[in-house]
Formats: sequence, C-alpha cells, structure tokens
Amino acid sequence: MPAPIATDDYVEIQRLIHRYADAVVHRDRDQWASCWAPEAVWDLGRGRLVEGREAIVDLWTAAMGGMAAVVQLVHNGEVVEGGDRDHAAGRWYIDERYLRADGVRGILLAHYDDTYVRHEGRWLFESRFLQTHYGGPGDLSADFLNTNAGLTERGLAPHV
Repeated sequence: MPAPIATDDYVEIQRLIHRYADAVVHRDRDQWASCWAPEAVWDLGRGRLVEGREAIVDLWTAAMGGMAAVVQLVHNGEVVEGGDRDHAAGRWYIDERYLRADGVRGILLAHYDDTYVRHEGRWLFESRFLQTHYGGPGDLSADFLNTNAGLTERGLAPHV
C-alpha cells in the first residue's frame, strides 16, 4: 500500500474536499468548478463518465437544476502518495440529504475514489469515481449496493 502523503499536502487536499462539498451545499458553480483540473475525469458510475472540466461543470450545473436543496457531508478519508510529489490518491466517504425539484426526498451514501494533481501550486481533482452504497428514501427502504452480491457484481471481491 502506498505511503500517506505529507501532513501539509493532506490538509490542502482536505480543504479541497471541503471546498467541493461547500460548493454543493451553496450551489456555487464557480467554487465547485475551481476544484477540478482542466483535463479531469468524473465517473458517476453506471456508464456516466465525463471528461474535461468544462463538460464536468456543465453536467453538474444541469444536475443541480433538478435539485431544490442538497446537503453533502464528508466523513472519513485518507490520502496516499501517487507516484510523485504532484500526484496523490484518496478515498472519502460522503452522504447527501437531498430534496429534488419534484419534491422527492432522499439520501445518498457513497464514497469517492479520487486522484489529485498539483496544478499551478494547488491540489485539484484529477479524477473522482463515485461508488454508491445506498441511494433512496430516507427510511433506508431501498436496496444497499454494497452487499456481498452487490460488490461482486461491481467487480469487487468481498473478503468476508
């Protein structure tokens, strides 16, 4: 397993993660766009892959148009070295509480597998791959996707 990155770099990436979630909550397109490297990739799963900051921001803007409100909370995360001082990789667990424009309320429980690049002196997302564990009603009545069968179906081998 790669070594954890230096503490100063970890804190800078942690601030990037905060800036991203804060922009979601406040629907701040410019702040959210500032989190991405120019040639970034955003993979939302189920074949929804977007390449390039401009296309990523356009997709996010359209998606947020369908939301009345979203609160994204970031929980635990780790960042490790990515081969050189200007690259790193990480995983951060999130949950979102949302109200869609059509009145549907729900929860998303997930994690992001990230890569980061230091671009013009700032850490930015090089890629984000959303791994959904649950998405549905707040009463948790929808199916969880991280069961043994669900993980196996996604190509991930559960160990227990």
